[in-house]
Amino acid sequence: MTDTAIIRSIDAIWRSESAKIIAALTRIVRDIGLAEDLAQDSLLIALERWPQSGIPDNPGAWLMATAKRRAIDLLRRIKLRDRKYEELGYELNTQEELDIDSALDDHIGDDLLRLIFMTCHPILSAEARVALTLRLLGGLTTEEIAKAYLVSEPTIAQRITRAKRTLSEARVPFEAPPKAELTARLSSVLEVIYLMFNEGYSASAGDGWLRPLLCEEALRIGRILAEIVHDEPEVHGLVALMEIQASRFKARVDSAGEPILLMDQNRALWDDLHISRGLAALDRAERLGVERGTYPLQAAIAACHARARTASDTDWVRISGLYDALSRIAPTPIVELNRAVALSMAYGPEVGLELVDTLLLEPSLKNYHLLPSVRGDFLVKLGRLDEAYSEFKRAAALAGNAREQEFLLKRAVECAEGRDFRF
Repeated sequence: MTDTAIIRSIDAIWRSESAKIIAALTRIVRDIGLAEDLAQDSLLIALERWPQSGIPDNPGAWLMATAKRRAIDLLRRIKLRDRKYEELGYELNTQEELDIDSALDDHIGDDLLRLIFMTCHPILSAEARVALTLRLLGGLTTEEIAKAYLVSEPTIAQRITRAKRTLSEARVPFEAPPKAELTARLSSVLEVIYLMFNEGYSASAGDGWLRPLLCEEALRIGRILAEIVHDEPEVHGLVALMEIQASRFKARVDSAGEPILLMDQNRALWDDLHISRGLAALDRAERLGVERGTYPLQAAIAACHARARTASDTDWVRISGLYDALSRIAPTPIVELNRAVALSMAYGPEVGLELVDTLLLEPSLKNYHLLPSVRGDFLVKLGRLDEAYSEFKRAAALAGNAREQEFLLKRAVECAEGRDFRF
């Protein structure tokens, strides 16, 4: 394996393992910023050693053990220093009560779940909670988070730095909140989990379009939440949505890794187990909720696709009605863009185009590649290939993911060649 290939492998391993490592270290050192620094140390050691020694059989365990040793060494140095100066304070007393050796093997509770509630603490702004959790649990870079949230990279960097400092200064405990506070903190947690899932479902950067491990981690945390707060319809709605979307993994890309649009996917490849789990979770959400919230509504839309045996069986009129309901309770530009697609499929591309054109001046969509991509689709169906070509070129320029860029450029070429291709 070449050095370049090893570095790429290390990066992939880090993305899948970093959240678990940071969560475990936060339990040990009780400081989220320090935990991230120690985790980064283990990554640097791996980058130094693995190109010579090769990647170990269990790289995640290697990184975890290395990071924990760094944390334990740090705690021992702190103890030694404080013993020397005889200045033991409250915080160190707490640390002294910790059995350092057993900390290496302490698996009580779910560290990831504790970490996500910590990063979603109400002491932080909603934007800071999302950015910090995506960084620490999703392993995303600042650039990737900025793209996922449609804001500038410096803004995200500031949010993360301030969030870690705020948590540290406030000494926010590393624990899940008591039952009485769970509901109030749930909305932000669900938003973060779904953003994590979406980053794995359609990666905003990198060479691969999918990051299944990120989706699996988001789904796993969602399932755990559903067990803890089993009477909250929004939690079950989110789990249903993620389960149904996860069922399409094998059908979303071809053998070359190129994206395959929903309507062109081989539905025989959809995972029936994920679908059945998703439909069961949706049924539970609907039985619990008097009115559908945002996640049950999105899950109901996904269920319409899951129940259609072929693309032509899709009930687009029902889907557009569900998007109308979603738009009333969550009138975001992204929801409107998706509603335009549903309206187009149900009533014709001219209807969808009319709605999309109202979004062209929306500031938050200025650099969002799916706006020109969707508009390009409508223009193709209306036979306006020259305009569609320009839209796909613009979409490719805005897309951060290499596979998606290739896909959009291919569609632009097809427009230039005047091909009649279907959405």
